Amino acid sequence: MKSEDLQKLVLSKHQNGQRPFEIFRDLKGAISRRQVFTWCKMIADTGSIDLAKPPGRPRIVRTKNMIQKVKYRLKRKKRVSTRKLAGELKISRRSVQRILKYDLGLTSYKKRIEPLLTDTQKAKRMTFANWVRHNFSKEKTLKILFSDQKMFNLNGMYNSQNDQVWAVNRAEADKKGGIKQMQNFPQKVMVWLAVCSKGVSPLVILDKGTVNHDRYIKEELPVALKFGNKMFGDDWTFQQDGAKPHTHHLSQKWCNDHFPAFIDKDHWPPNSPDLNPLDYSIWDEFVHQVNWEKAKSKKTLIEELKRAVNRIRQEVVLESCESWTKRLYRLSKNNGDYLH
Repeated sequence: MKSEDLQKLVLSKHQNGQRPFEIFRDLKGAISRRQVFTWCKMIADTGSIDLAKPPGRPRIVRTKNMIQKVKYRLKRKKRVSTRKLAGELKISRRSVQRILKYDLGLTSYKKRIEPLLTDTQKAKRMTFANWVRHNFSKEKTLKILFSDQKMFNLNGMYNSQNDQVWAVNRAEADKKGGIKQMQNFPQKVMVWLAVCSKGVSPLVILDKGTVNHDRYIKEELPVALKFGNKMFGDDWTFQQDGAKPHTHHLSQKWCNDHFPAFIDKDHWPPNSPDLNPLDYSIWDEFVHQVNWEKAKSKKTLIEELKRAVNRIRQEVVLESCESWTKRLYRLSKNNGDYLH
């Protein structure tokens, strides 16, 4: 029941001779006992319930003048912390937060990092989305094998915003795991992985030397070929990005000679990790399946990465592949800008 309806009901019952505690009993907790007595006293004094003026003490900090000051300060410089803003305006940080959230209706957002796309690159992304729309049915897009490489190190994954420990003080927080120790020069491991709507390929570990086109042809592409044939027979498409080992003429020739079909270097747009399910979904799922507490050396890191790939949830893989065409549709609607 709305506040106005409750006010009318209390007024009617009071005019009918009911006492405040009887009205409170009849309303069965719809409003507090104190509120019923306040309204009844207001009726007795004025003959009505007048809430034109808000109850409670007047504002002394979150005034209209102060709200305008905060608003002007944000227009002058959009990047500012609540702590600095409170210091400049000589009010509490909590008051600044309340003004921003409740009076101005604002929410704080962190800056997101994304590739810098030129107009030419945006045009190529739009061209790619249009090419896929005219050459791939929905069923055919689910038979694309997406591939990518990623570097991991012994420091693991750490997010200062989300990895928080609740405790009564700093000392207790530290005891409960509130310290993340980071190596200055941690050992690293490069891996290669491919995914499709039916699952995840075997993980290829590339822990020694640089990956050039020769290693790419010998160590990665045969794994993709075997896995793709196992999943789809001779009717599927291989995807790779524009890394130099991938665009080398020998790599392109190998793909053309062995895969049923592949997206060549002239079609896949440059600087577009947001169009690969591995980048916008699967790698995140993968790193959360790694037990970083056990990754104490390069050897144990490799062992954990191999275990983690088997824990990737199939529903996550399927959803990321099924949503690929929706991302391309969004791409065509936002003029080729980067997708989040």
